[in-house]
Amino acid sequence: MNKDFWVHVKDTFLKFLVEIGPRAIYAIIALFIGVFVIKIAMQMLKRILKKSKIELSLKTFLESLSVFVLWGLLFFVVGSILGIEASSFLAIFGAAGIAIGLALQGSLANFAGGVLILVFKPFKVGDLIKVNNVLGFVEKIDILYTRVKTYDGLIVTMPNGNVSNSDVDNRTMEPYRRVGLDLKFNYDVDIDFVLNLIEETMKKHPKIIHNPEPDAWLDSIGEYELKVVARCWVKSEEYYPIYWEQLLAVKKALDKNGIEMPVPKRTLYQPQLKQELMVKPNEKAPKEGK
Repeated sequence: MNKDFWVHVKDTFLKFLVEIGPRAIYAIIALFIGVFVIKIAMQMLKRILKKSKIELSLKTFLESLSVFVLWGLLFFVVGSILGIEASSFLAIFGAAGIAIGLALQGSLANFAGGVLILVFKPFKVGDLIKVNNVLGFVEKIDILYTRVKTYDGLIVTMPNGNVSNSDVDNRTMEPYRRVGLDLKFNYDVDIDFVLNLIEETMKKHPKIIHNPEPDAWLDSIGEYELKVVARCWVKSEEYYPIYWEQLLAVKKALDKNGIEMPVPKRTLYQPQLKQELMVKPNEKAPKEGK
């Protein structure tokens, strides 16, 4: 009986090799060819997208999405060669999709967020944005993540789901931005002279916008200082260099004219000390209660 069993196993195995063997070989060949075709197709797609006028943010998204689609088609072809029916294949993919979807709910939300970013375009690759307390330039918009490069060279990768649901401060969407300087001065300064000095100094910068012209005004009167606000308009991409240059130019102009910044002042009142100072040298201060 044992001999018959092993003969049956042998016959079954040989029959399996005869039926499945050629399909397995064809499937392996198709897999290698498919991998090669995917590489060629992605190279061609990158060249086409590079020459096209499509926005860079959409290009990176299409590249990532194409990789998933092509690999999905390759697995479908390999499965068909192995004899897996289309209905069974779809059922397997459906079950796997449900399982993967439950396990990767965050990733699906990131994918949906990436689609929303590309459709509504709150920002694009190259824009200077501030989101989730991160300020930097958008380097890449993937199907799941957005990469931002900060001013100090850090690469911050943020999930698209969080980005699409957050307040995004896009600082390059408008062509012009306003440079603002908040300054403080002593009470005894000639405020008209100071305001005129600041305005004339800011007007000398060669890269500012002269419509509207730079202006300065007294904003408020504090406890020990006068608060002055000065403004001028510049191109968005030149905001920070001009801000620093204007701040330095105003500081030098104030120093040249002998105008100093205020120092906090406080008055201390000590009644006992005042009483002792008023007593004559040969007299004693009266004791308390007399």
